[in-house]
Amino acid sequence: MAAITKPKQTDPTPELQTNHRKIASLISIVPGLGQLYNKQFLKGAIFFIVVLSYFLVNFDLFFKGAGNGPGDRGAIWGLITLGEVAGVRGDHSIFLMVEGIIALILLVFGIAIYVWNFIDAYRIGKMRDLNVEVPSLKMQLRNFRDNGFPYAMLIPSLVLLVFTVVLPLIFTFLIAFTNYKFNNSPPAKLVDWIGIQNFLNIFTVDIFRDTFISVLGWTLVWTVASTTGVIAIGIGLAVLLNQKGLKGKRFFRSVLILSWAVPAFITILIFRSMFNETFGVFNTTLLPAIGLSGGVEWMTDPTYTRLALIGIQWWLGFPYIMTLTTGILQSIPEDLYEAATIDGATSGEKFRLITLPMILFATAPILITQYTFNFNNFNIIYLFNNGGPAVPGQSAGGTDILISWIYKLSLGSNPQYGFAAAITLVLSFFIMTIAVIQFKRSKSFKDEDMI
Repeated sequence: MAAITKPKQTDPTPELQTNHRKIASLISIVPGLGQLYNKQFLKGAIFFIVVLSYFLVNFDLFFKGAGNGPGDRGAIWGLITLGEVAGVRGDHSIFLMVEGIIALILLVFGIAIYVWNFIDAYRIGKMRDLNVEVPSLKMQLRNFRDNGFPYAMLIPSLVLLVFTVVLPLIFTFLIAFTNYKFNNSPPAKLVDWIGIQNFLNIFTVDIFRDTFISVLGWTLVWTVASTTGVIAIGIGLAVLLNQKGLKGKRFFRSVLILSWAVPAFITILIFRSMFNETFGVFNTTLLPAIGLSGGVEWMTDPTYTRLALIGIQWWLGFPYIMTLTTGILQSIPEDLYEAATIDGATSGEKFRLITLPMILFATAPILITQYTFNFNNFNIIYLFNNGGPAVPGQSAGGTDILISWIYKLSLGSNPQYGFAAAITLVLSFFIMTIAVIQFKRSKSFKDEDMI
């Protein structure tokens, strides 16, 4: 019997006889030269003209001519030194910082185009090494029309996002490492880099440490109490109004949603008058009506002011949660409740095992954002009592949360911009950490069968 021979195994990747990719990449040090080597003449000319023109046009901004004083050496120099000569006709540290940030952003864009020149030359060279047909200009234009159009439309938005969002974030980040405050504001004086000193002051300087601990503690209490109360009231009322046999559901829902229809700042100012210690309706009418004589110091006692703020936020926030929950309740299958009834479940067990999990599953991301919103809820704190009352030995009021304290540090009578920026970074890191943890633990991003 003849021996059966196995067919010879071949490598699916053809043996490379050329090294176009390496050559094209190396000579791309001169923009467009790699494309010319790959016989893409128009593309090579475009890369050469774009990259060269970009850096020639922005050379003065990067390295010279951007400063506004005797030490005129460019935006990068200004960002590093923040100026050398103070005075009205000297260097303005903040302007130099902003110009330096813009120069860095533009430099990153230029480097990205330059790197793209290498990547493109390497990619086409690899296709030549593998004996794959290199797409012609007509094919590339057709491919761009079919696949690249969304990216072309997104580029203007990306550029706008960089200069309206990323630039201010970088500016705030850098300010946190300077001694920028009212006493050394440009152009009379120069701002200096001081490293992490502002962050250290948060925990080492007595007045700042005590204030930070007090404000952070109240911020956490405020966030948990106000948001949890809003969620509990909203869900409770939605479940109550969804009961079968309840008459006048539309009327009650319409009445309860009215507080949401009125602009929040108007409601806050109305409550401010109602809680006035002299002529407010709470001290003059409501409390005496239930047998409580004597005025409550709603605006001067931190404890009562905090209770009032939490109550106001409950009133402002529950209609939204109630409306959101009402829509979710309509989508829960009745079969689940019928099966639970057959199994002998009580109303409380139905709510705990069916209604509440379904509500939380659908609304968890929104509820998380409610906590984040109240953590930074500046309007109610500022409009009700401007963060007051004052607290001896602290630079913040009794009801100031972190965001309102930052506002006072930035726009108060003695602004400390660098220190305020440092607290802003700490606040941002804290919020992002909590949000990431909550989102990861939320079941809303898992499959329904994993509930």
